[in-house]
Amino acid sequence: MDVTGLIDLKYVVASLVYSSIGLAVFVVAFVLLDLLTPKVQVCKEICEKQNVALAIFLGAVVIGVALIIASAIHG
Repeated sequence: MDVTGLIDLKYVVASLVYSSIGLAVFVVAFVLLDLLTPKVQVCKEICEKQNVALAIFLGAVVIGVALIIASAIHG
Protein backbone atom coordinates (compact mmCIF):
# COMPACT_ATOMS: atom_id res chain seq x y z
CA MET A 1 0.00 0.00 0.00
CA ASP A 2 1.33 3.39 -0.99
CA VAL A 3 1.60 5.98 1.80
CA THR A 4 0.78 8.90 -0.51
CA GLY A 5 -2.47 7.24 -1.46
CA LEU A 6 -3.36 6.86 2.20
CA ILE A 7 -2.74 10.45 3.24
CA ASP A 8 -2.61 13.20 0.67
CA LEU A 9 -0.30 15.95 1.90
CA LYS A 10 -2.28 18.81 0.38
CA TYR A 11 -5.31 17.93 2.53
CA VAL A 12 -3.21 17.89 5.68
CA VAL A 13 -1.66 21.27 4.83
CA ALA A 14 -5.07 22.72 3.94
CA SER A 15 -6.59 21.58 7.23
CA LEU A 16 -3.66 23.05 9.19
CA VAL A 17 -3.96 26.37 7.35
CA TYR A 18 -7.73 26.55 7.83
CA SER A 19 -7.38 25.61 11.50
CA SER A 20 -4.83 28.38 12.00
CA ILE A 21 -7.05 30.92 10.26
CA GLY A 22 -10.05 29.79 12.32
CA LEU A 23 -8.12 30.09 15.58
CA ALA A 24 -6.85 33.54 14.64
CA VAL A 25 -10.38 34.75 13.82
CA PHE A 26 -11.62 33.24 17.07
CA VAL A 27 -8.96 35.06 19.12
CA VAL A 28 -9.78 38.33 17.38
CA ALA A 29 -13.48 37.83 18.15
CA PHE A 30 -12.73 37.15 21.82
CA VAL A 31 -10.48 40.22 22.10
CA LEU A 32 -13.16 42.30 20.38
CA LEU A 33 -15.76 41.06 22.86
CA ASP A 34 -13.42 41.94 25.72
CA LEU A 35 -12.87 45.44 24.29
CA LEU A 36 -16.59 46.04 23.75
CA THR A 37 -17.32 45.32 27.42
CA PRO A 38 -14.86 47.58 29.28
CA LYS A 39 -16.73 47.50 32.59
CA VAL A 40 -16.68 43.69 32.75
CA GLN A 41 -13.41 41.82 33.17
CA VAL A 42 -14.42 38.50 31.66
CA CYS A 43 -11.74 36.26 33.19
CA LYS A 44 -12.13 37.82 36.63
CA GLU A 45 -15.93 37.53 36.53
CA ILE A 46 -15.89 33.87 35.51
CA CYS A 47 -12.96 32.60 37.57
CA GLU A 48 -13.04 34.62 40.77
CA LYS A 49 -16.70 35.66 41.07
CA GLN A 50 -17.98 32.47 39.39
CA ASN A 51 -20.54 34.34 37.29
CA VAL A 52 -22.48 31.49 35.68
CA ALA A 53 -24.62 33.78 33.51
CA LEU A 54 -21.54 35.34 31.91
CA ALA A 55 -20.01 31.90 31.38
CA ILE A 56 -23.16 30.70 29.60
CA PHE A 57 -23.24 33.87 27.48
CA LEU A 58 -19.56 33.48 26.59
CA GLY A 59 -20.18 29.83 25.70
CA ALA A 60 -22.99 30.89 23.36
CA VAL A 61 -20.70 33.47 21.75
CA VAL A 62 -18.00 30.81 21.32
CA ILE A 63 -20.43 28.41 19.64
CA GLY A 64 -21.78 31.18 17.40
CA VAL A 65 -18.33 32.30 16.27
CA ALA A 66 -17.26 28.70 15.74
CA LEU A 67 -20.29 28.03 13.54
CA ILE A 68 -19.63 31.15 11.49
CA ILE A 69 -15.95 30.24 11.03
CA ALA A 70 -16.80 26.63 10.12
CA SER A 71 -19.37 27.64 7.53
CA ALA A 72 -17.03 30.24 6.05
CA ILE A 73 -14.24 27.69 5.71
CA HIS A 74 -16.49 24.92 4.43
CA GLY A 75 -18.15 27.18 1.88
